[in-house]
Amino acid sequence: MNEQAAGGRGGATWALIITSVAGFMAALDNLVVTTALPSIREDLGGKLSDLQWTVNAYTLTFAVLLMFGAALGDRFGRRKLFITGLTVFTLASAAAAMAPGINSLVAARAVQGVGAAIMMPLTLTLLTAAVPAAKRGAALGIFSAVTGLAVASGPLIGGSLTEHFSWEWIFWLNVPVGLALLPLARLRLAESFAPNARLDIPGTLLVSGGLFGIVYGLVNGQTDGWTSPTILISLFAGAALLAGFVHHGFTHKNPMLPMRLFRNRAFFGINIAAMLMFLGMFGSIFLLSQFFQGVSGYSPTEAGLRMLPWTGMPLIVAPFAGILSDRIGGRPVVVAGLALQAIGLGLFAAVLSPDVSYAAQLPALILSGIGMALYFAPAASVVMSSVRPAEQGIASGANNALREVGGSLGVAILGAVFASQGGYGPPQLFTDGTVPALWIGAATVALAALVALMIPRRTKSVTEETPVQERELATV
Repeated sequence: MNEQAAGGRGGATWALIITSVAGFMAALDNLVVTTALPSIREDLGGKLSDLQWTVNAYTLTFAVLLMFGAALGDRFGRRKLFITGLTVFTLASAAAAMAPGINSLVAARAVQGVGAAIMMPLTLTLLTAAVPAAKRGAALGIFSAVTGLAVASGPLIGGSLTEHFSWEWIFWLNVPVGLALLPLARLRLAESFAPNARLDIPGTLLVSGGLFGIVYGLVNGQTDGWTSPTILISLFAGAALLAGFVHHGFTHKNPMLPMRLFRNRAFFGINIAAMLMFLGMFGSIFLLSQFFQGVSGYSPTEAGLRMLPWTGMPLIVAPFAGILSDRIGGRPVVVAGLALQAIGLGLFAAVLSPDVSYAAQLPALILSGIGMALYFAPAASVVMSSVRPAEQGIASGANNALREVGGSLGVAILGAVFASQGGYGPPQLFTDGTVPALWIGAATVALAALVALMIPRRTKSVTEETPVQERELATV
C-alpha cells in the first residue's frame, strides 16, 4: 500500500487504532509491575531500592530519551522510527520475561524504555496528522482515554496475570500485540517528516545524566545515607547537569527542547502541571497497590479489582471530557481534574489505617478516577494546539518526557518518604510510611491544579502563519 492509500479513506481510523494500542502498551508498562513486585521479590530477590528501579529503569529511560526519539522521527521519518521503537519494545519485553535475576530484569526494563521513548512521542504526531482538525479533539480524547486507562489499570492487569499465570506474563503480553502491530503500522500509517530537523546529542546527554543523578540519589539516599559522598555528588551533579540543559535550551541553535516554548502560557502550564500530577499519582499508586496486598491482605487480582473505581473512570469519562474541552476550553477541565485527583489522594491519606475498610476508601477511589479522566482527556489537545505543526513532535516528546520525569520522581520521592517514616514489615509500619507519602502526593497534585490555571481560557491552534509574538503569548 502506498503513502496516499495509507492516509486516505479510513486512514484516520487505522491511525487511531494503531497509535492507541501502541500507546496503551507503552503506558501500561509504567505501573504494570506494581502488583507483581511481591512475586518478583520472592522469585528474584532484591530490596526496596531494587523494586524501585524495576519501575524507574523503564520510566527514567523513557523520560530522558523521549525528546530525542521525537527528533529522530522528525528527521528520519516518523513511521519508520515508530516501527523501530515498537520492534525494540517488543524484543525487550521478551527479554524481561526471561530475566534470570533482578539485575537482568532492570536492564531489560531500561531497554523497554528506550523502545517506548522512540515509539510513544510519534503516536500523537502520527495521529494528529491523520485526523481532520474538526475531529481532532474527539480522537485525542479517545487516545488519551486509552493511554490513561493503561496507566491506571496497570496494577489490575499485572495482578491478574501474576496470580493466575506468573509475573513473567506481564511482559509476554506485549510480544504478540507488538508483532501484530508491526505490519499494520507499515501498511496503514503515512510517512511524514519535519523540515530541517536536527539531532541534539549534547542536550540529550545533559538531560539524561542530570535526571539519572537526581533519581539515583533519591532512590538510594535512605540506604546509603543522605549525607554520604555518593548521594551528595549524585544529587548536586544531577542538578548541575539539568541547569546546563536549561541553559543549553536557551542558547543552542537547535536544542531538543527550545526553552522559548515555555514562554507560551498554555505550553508552560500544561507541561509543568503534567509533571507534578504524575509525581503525585505515580508515587501514590506505587505504594497503594502494595498496601492492598501487604496490609489489607488482598491477592494481586483482588487488589486490582478493588482499584476499578479508580482505573475504570478514564474509559468512561475521558471521551466526554475531550468533547467538552473542545466546547469550553481545556483549562477548566484540566484544573477540575487535578483538583479532584488531589482531593482523592488526600482522602486516602486521611482514612488509611491497618484495619481500614474498603468502603472507607471507595470515595477516594472514585474521586481519583474522575479526576484522572478529566485531566487526561484535554491535556494532549492543549499541548498539540499550543505549538506550530513543525514543532508538534518536539511538543509531544516534551509533554511525555515531563510526565515520565514526574513519575520517576514520584516513585523516588514518595518511596524515600515511605522508607524514612515506615517501610516493609508489619501492617502498622507499612501504614506509617504510606500516609505521609500520600499527603505529599496530594499536595503535589494540588500544586499542579494551581499551575494549570496559567493555561488561557481558550487555546487557539497555532499555525505556521501565526505571528511569533502571538504564538508566545497564546492568549485570547
